Amino acid sequence: MYPQIEQVASNRLPESTEVAIIGGGIIGVSTAYWLARRGIAVTLLEKGLIGAEQSSRNWGWCRSMGRDLAEIPLALASLRLWDSWQTQLGEDLGFRRSGVLYACENPQQLQQQAHWLQAASAHGVQARLLEGSELLRVMPEGAAAGWSGALHTPSDGRAEPHRASAVIARAAQRLGARLVTGCAVRGLDIAAGRVRGLYSEHGRLRCNSVVLAGGAWSTLFCANLGLRLPQLKVVASVLRTAPMAGGPELAVGAGRYAFRKRADGGYTIAQRNGNLAPITPDSFRYLGDFLPALSKQFREVRLRLDGRFIEELRQPRRWAMDAESPFERCRVLDPRPSAAILAEARDALTAAFPFFRQMRVEQSWAGVMDVTPDAIPVIGPVQKLPGLFLSTGYSGHGFGIAPGAGHLLADLIDGSTPLVDPRPFAYARL
Repeated sequence: MYPQIEQVASNRLPESTEVAIIGGGIIGVSTAYWLARRGIAVTLLEKGLIGAEQSSRNWGWCRSMGRDLAEIPLALASLRLWDSWQTQLGEDLGFRRSGVLYACENPQQLQQQAHWLQAASAHGVQARLLEGSELLRVMPEGAAAGWSGALHTPSDGRAEPHRASAVIARAAQRLGARLVTGCAVRGLDIAAGRVRGLYSEHGRLRCNSVVLAGGAWSTLFCANLGLRLPQLKVVASVLRTAPMAGGPELAVGAGRYAFRKRADGGYTIAQRNGNLAPITPDSFRYLGDFLPALSKQFREVRLRLDGRFIEELRQPRRWAMDAESPFERCRVLDPRPSAAILAEARDALTAAFPFFRQMRVEQSWAGVMDVTPDAIPVIGPVQKLPGLFLSTGYSGHGFGIAPGAGHLLADLIDGSTPLVDPRPFAYARL
């Protein structure tokens, strides 16, 4: 488990609330914050600890660059909200607009980024293609050797995953939100075709709306409701270094490595195209949904058959509300990082950036991403079950767009004008 995660005090489970949120990652706590800020009674239930899974294990990038066009308005809105949160929440989130840069390692990649930039500029993205002397002014001397160019967005930034969820959660508590940790939700209380509450391991909670922000667990929770939610798990391995004096402030992504500077002066390092996709029963259940994406992005994931297949094959997909659920048997997804993938990233990075040859690795870890077929999250109501809202499937993008995603879902719950157009995120599209 990521060892530096900040803790959040747990509240007692009330008898009733207006909105209940399942899942204490950054998406769940951001939604709780915006609801509580509007004076709406909200209770968040987390089976483990706040931010213990992917929310504290991601790279910490907050970017608009490289997004699907449908996601760009939400990404830009989230950057503005990161700015305001950094100054208004009373605690340091580590958010800095230090810029993000994608390496174009051949002319084909440069052309692909040029096409994306032309389309993204119409949505307000402030990015530039850098070549020649312009690129050399941004990158350390010699670091961009062999590149055809790079896509650079100075207005993008970074924050600190190990503390961001806790900071947002504490801000939500100060506004009146209740956060109950160590409390798994087993299922929903449904009457007359709509949500009337939920059942947790500590008892029933009455409510009018439920937000499922369960990340990689959301598909299994939906299965017990008879709802089909095509998501797959993808495992990303990461390492962090000891503090290093100097070095790039930019977050940089290339084909075989990615890095960003941390607030402690060290670096978070990973392999951009080195994620593992465990083969599980869901891989076959949703094969038709994911085949188009797999054919386009097969170089970015590595399929793996291991003990996870048998583990999930034995995992029940239906259970009673008075029986132990799968969410109580596993409180935190804590996969083992891939030493081989991290070694590849380290070798590629040190070959490209001489600065990193003296790095001292302090720690490595892995996290599980919840990925949808189109890599766009689901944010909004489930029409066939009034009172249920989904906020899941962030496909590795959730940390950076969490402020806007929480705001958007709060808008949809209380009927406010949506922060951005919610239609691209509708559950019905899946």
